Amino acid sequence: MRECFEVRDTDVGGRIGELTVPRADVTVETPALLPVINPNLDTIAPRRLATEFGAEILITNSYIIHGTDDVREQALEDGLHDLLDFPGAIMTDSGSFQLSEYGEIDVTTEEILEFQHAIGSDIATPVDIPTPPDVSRERAEDELATTQERLELADEIDTGEMLVSAPVQGSTYPDLREAAGRHADGTDLDVFPVGAVVPLMNDYRYDDMIDAVAAAKRGLGADAPVHLFGAGHPMMFALAAAMGCDLFDSAAYALYARDDRYLTVRGTRHLEDLDYLPCSCPVCTAHSPADLRALPDDEREEALAAHNLHVTFEEIRRIKQAIRAGNLLELVEQRARAHPTMLDGYRTLLDHAAQLERADPVSKGAFFYTSHESARRPEVLRHHQHLDRLSVPDSLFLTEGSSARGDEFDDSWRVKPPFGPFPRALSKSYPLTAEAPDRTDRAALEAAADGVTRLVESNPETEVTLGHKGWPAGVLETLPEEVALVDLTADRT
Repeated sequence: MRECFEVRDTDVGGRIGELTVPRADVTVETPALLPVINPNLDTIAPRRLATEFGAEILITNSYIIHGTDDVREQALEDGLHDLLDFPGAIMTDSGSFQLSEYGEIDVTTEEILEFQHAIGSDIATPVDIPTPPDVSRERAEDELATTQERLELADEIDTGEMLVSAPVQGSTYPDLREAAGRHADGTDLDVFPVGAVVPLMNDYRYDDMIDAVAAAKRGLGADAPVHLFGAGHPMMFALAAAMGCDLFDSAAYALYARDDRYLTVRGTRHLEDLDYLPCSCPVCTAHSPADLRALPDDEREEALAAHNLHVTFEEIRRIKQAIRAGNLLELVEQRARAHPTMLDGYRTLLDHAAQLERADPVSKGAFFYTSHESARRPEVLRHHQHLDRLSVPDSLFLTEGSSARGDEFDDSWRVKPPFGPFPRALSKSYPLTAEAPDRTDRAALEAAADGVTRLVESNPETEVTLGHKGWPAGVLETLPEEVALVDLTADRT
């Protein structure tokens, strides 16, 4: 077990955890946002990030500090915390982003780790190779091998109480991402960023991003804190948290403000297109769009950055509450409707339902069926898997309606889409207490039919009759031939 990270609450793949950062003598609650600080340009002062926005941790670039003479000397003399005037934990990047942008940097892993330690970084990063999406497999393998060599080197360096991250690369090859996660998990390093996903997010490829994270998670242990490098937009935080990401770093709050862009959890709007401010943060309650447009450039940039931060931290808190309440997927569902590519990401998340089911609590507060995607949730999959464990009589009536009368059947079980069959004694057990619309969609019926099929195939000696309320012929045709059918809609007349 990694001593620096403890999981307290879970929902789907999401976790509320505690990341202990010994060098800063703080414990950061996750999911956590790390605002990105440019050491040469403070849009929002780090001290203000802590006092006004509640930031417990931030990230800055040690390579920029290293390459800026006056800043480097001040950092070495006074330390990073005094340089930035920040009371929480400080993570530093190594220059890998500059490597990906410009092709080369002039420091080695040993040099940058030693520098990060010398300036008082709390969580350091080695120089990995951030392989972009869609490159050849040969390139992805070669660059991953270099990254792994550097992680092994970083693992051997004495960094004292400073935590060190182990980036997980592999481009868009899930097997390489999984292997990279397994290799990183085998080191004694501490925090595990999923790297080189910014190009995917910039191109709205949230489905590929989820596949990359899911693969990395398969290789990493359950006690590994996972950082999604460059995930700055609050629209996608819930999706990434549900897949198991614990840390997010954001430069978007400042970069977008510089371009007069206004963040919301449903996307980004340009200030000139707004007639009203759909937010109740201190900036938006004190200004109208016209007020903001009238401000001098630097004041407008600072005000928009503050709004962007308020929205971003609010979403982190909302995600934590959803994890605690056990309804994170309902939040993901809401966010998925903000953009078609977010919906792609959500549907891809559900492709990994079997992986998520292993971490998902067996009991929660409520299950809300809110779209046909709900039929693919981990809870439905788990119910189907558990059907094999149930004791089944010789003859069984599965029904959406009332129990069978008389002694025609040995027992009568309920059928509830999307879960399918279950004994009536389980009717008040989660997730069978699910709230679902009266107008059942086809996906829920197909999932229920899958449950019936699994029960029948697990109990071939049992005679099964299904009482259904007008299920479509196409759904009924998926059932085993030996299932007798009774259409209950006739009972309504």
